Amino acid sequence: MPLVLHSCPGGTLLLPDALLCDRRDGGHLVVNPPRPVWERSELAPMELAHWSCLVAATGRAMLDVLPALHEGCLNYWEAGNWALNDQAPPAGPKNVQAHRRVHLHVLGRNRQSAHPDWRWGESPKFPRWEDMVAWAAGFAPLSPQECEAVAGRVKTLLDSRFRLPEPGAPA
Repeated sequence: MPLVLHSCPGGTLLLPDALLCDRRDGGHLVVNPPRPVWERSELAPMELAHWSCLVAATGRAMLDVLPALHEGCLNYWEAGNWALNDQAPPAGPKNVQAHRRVHLHVLGRNRQSAHPDWRWGESPKFPRWEDMVAWAAGFAPLSPQECEAVAGRVKTLLDSRFRLPEPGAPA
C-alpha cells in the first residue's frame, strides 16, 4: 500500500509501491487529486487549483531537499493508462471512466543517473505493462528521512507560497 506523506485540500502526496525511478536517480512520488476522477477536467476549478498547488509544492520540495536532485530537475507525468491494459485486473477490456484514475507522477532527474532508461538529457523510457515489475525490481524508494523532509517542505510551501483559500471558504 502506498505511504501517504501529506494530505490536504489539494489531494494526497504518496510514496508509491510501484516505483518508476530509483531514489539515487532522482526519486518518484505520486500526487492524487482531492477525489478520484477519470479525467482532470472532472475536477471543480477550486479542486484543480488546490491539486495544482500540491503538485507544484511537491516538485519544489523535492528539488529543495533531495540530495540526488542537486543541479537536477523534474518530469511530471500524468498517468492512469496501465489500469486500462487488458491484462490488468480485472482481465479484459475496461470502461475508461470506471477504471482510469488521474494521478500525477513526479519523477526526479539526476545528471548522474545510473539507470539507462533515465539518462540525463533524454526522455525517460517506461516499460510495457507486462514488463514493469521486472524493470523496476531494483528501484529503491526515497528513505524515511527523505520522505519526512519532502513532506515537511510541502507543508511549509502550501502554508506560504502556494496558499489558497480552503474549498468552500468565501472568496
